[in-house]
Amino acid sequence: MCGFVAYVNDDSLQMKETIIQKMMDRIIHRGPDDSGKFVDEHAALGFRRLSFIDVKSGNQPIFNEDDSKAILFNGEIYNFKELRQELEGAGHTFSTHADTEVILHGYEEWGQNITKRLRGMFGFIIWDRKKQELFGARDHFGIKPVYYGKIGETFFVGSEIKAFLDHPDFKLELNKEALKPYLTFQYPATEETFFKGIYKLPAGHFFHYKDGQLKIEEYWDANFEAEDMNFDQAVDRIEAAVKESVKAHSFADEGIKVGSFLSAGVDSSYVTAMMRPDMTFSIGFDSTYDETKDARELAKRLGLKNTDMKLTNETAFNAFPTIQYYLDEPDSNPSVVPLYFLTKLAKDNGYKAMLSGEGADELFAGYTDYGFNTNSKAIRWLADQLKKLPRKQRYALGEKLKNAKNFHGRLHLYHALAPAREDFVGQAYIFSPEEASDILKQEYDCGPSVDEILKPFFDKVEDLDIDEVAKRQYVDIHQWMPGDILLKADKMSMANSLELRVPLLDKEIMAVAQTTPTKYLFNYKGTKWAFREAANRNLPEEWAHRPKMGFPVPIRAWLREEKYYQQVRDLFAQDFVKEFFDQDKLLQLADDNFEGKVDGRRKLWTIYTFLIWYKLYFIDNFKPAVKEA
Repeated sequence: MCGFVAYVNDDSLQMKETIIQKMMDRIIHRGPDDSGKFVDEHAALGFRRLSFIDVKSGNQPIFNEDDSKAILFNGEIYNFKELRQELEGAGHTFSTHADTEVILHGYEEWGQNITKRLRGMFGFIIWDRKKQELFGARDHFGIKPVYYGKIGETFFVGSEIKAFLDHPDFKLELNKEALKPYLTFQYPATEETFFKGIYKLPAGHFFHYKDGQLKIEEYWDANFEAEDMNFDQAVDRIEAAVKESVKAHSFADEGIKVGSFLSAGVDSSYVTAMMRPDMTFSIGFDSTYDETKDARELAKRLGLKNTDMKLTNETAFNAFPTIQYYLDEPDSNPSVVPLYFLTKLAKDNGYKAMLSGEGADELFAGYTDYGFNTNSKAIRWLADQLKKLPRKQRYALGEKLKNAKNFHGRLHLYHALAPAREDFVGQAYIFSPEEASDILKQEYDCGPSVDEILKPFFDKVEDLDIDEVAKRQYVDIHQWMPGDILLKADKMSMANSLELRVPLLDKEIMAVAQTTPTKYLFNYKGTKWAFREAANRNLPEEWAHRPKMGFPVPIRAWLREEKYYQQVRDLFAQDFVKEFFDQDKLLQLADDNFEGKVDGRRKLWTIYTFLIWYKLYFIDNFKPAVKEA
């Protein structure tokens, strides 16, 4: 697990040496163990290493046999031993035992199709010195980030945007079209980032850059197509896949400690039960928001050792600017706060890698937003029966329910039967577009609409004969998961030089999830039902059927406590805020929330997050800087 940065232009070798070193130093947190760089007439490559495999000789860049190609790689490849054996049989010679080199020789052997052979999480680039061509790719789900952009004559690519800041050609300019979508989604929702001209390489895509031209292609996509099976078979397949994936994700060289995170939820509990690590880690707040007690109880019942920590409100709140620095872009998901401290707790206890439970909700339909709008099992059962109707009849009935007089269960039945694109935007919806327009200055009341952002995903599944729940899953897998869930998982773990592995988000797990009938996952009994049944075989009775909690964070308490409310209000009152927002309306919202007249905590936190981030990067010159190399 590492970080890389590279750029292509025709600067002098001496200039490249100096600049790439500064860019590497900016992301030292991603790899404090070692570093490496390479420059030639046309490119500069920089690398920071957090070592797990072939600790002694696996530093990067790694070159092929004739030194014509060099690779930088961030991630872990879980099938690299099998691929290495195949490549050695084809005549390739290896100089290391690292998984990185498998990608390099695989590219020589299979070209861009190496991406289809890899199992793991990855962001990588390969510089072909003879062709003067840069090839790069991002893993299937977007677990590892890859950013790119061309500014002037310089093409940038790297693991973090902040790595570009120290290049003289980089222009620090806000992308005005990112703000309004962010206010709705709570995370960077557009392909172009908050930094003008810098983009995210989409998950499951690769690129070629040559002679100033960039070409991006998709190599993988989710394909929900249920297979014929009974419920017990579905549970068996899930259990077998999770067991194998957890084992594959648990490896490291001798002496490298790998543990797991543990909360009260089913996902991390299931991973922990299958892994049985030496140590689990949990975190909570020194208030009513605390799940460490449940985690401690489960660890005890599994015969494991748990280490936990309780955050004070002051510690958590005061760390927020630093957290936003490491995120690169504003993300107002409150769970970034405990995740930052959780990864720090593991790192401080000598761990370099942890397993976590991300991905299960998206792959196995774990969100109530996929259709639950009632607690009545009878109405849920009725909805399950009506979903068996042909699609045209479902849609017609949904339309009638949409416009019918209200009755108990109407909304639940409507969401179960209507087209997903009519009512689904994902797992976060903070400001409606109208509300965002009301507080934004005209210059920033722009950017793609919610419909425009989601349209490409809904269009892809529009004509497929799949359940509306599966369509919602598809949207979340492409938008919410890489945009929020995986963004914070990568950035918060790497902020503390810790590798975070996600065994429930694996292409072999996906092969099982996308062929499991939706009726076994999302039904009147609950969410991700077959997954929970598989987990329940390995956990204390009924532990797997506990309700989903996420990371509960006491932002309601913060924004109604005098000292934190005042800090937020003071920031809202600063002059620079007037560029973006109607300042009077922001201050009124803060006051009304504090006095209990409205519940505006999520809206306030989303605005506060953006302002903290903007001040940090555009006014204060990135003050929470990382330690120097």
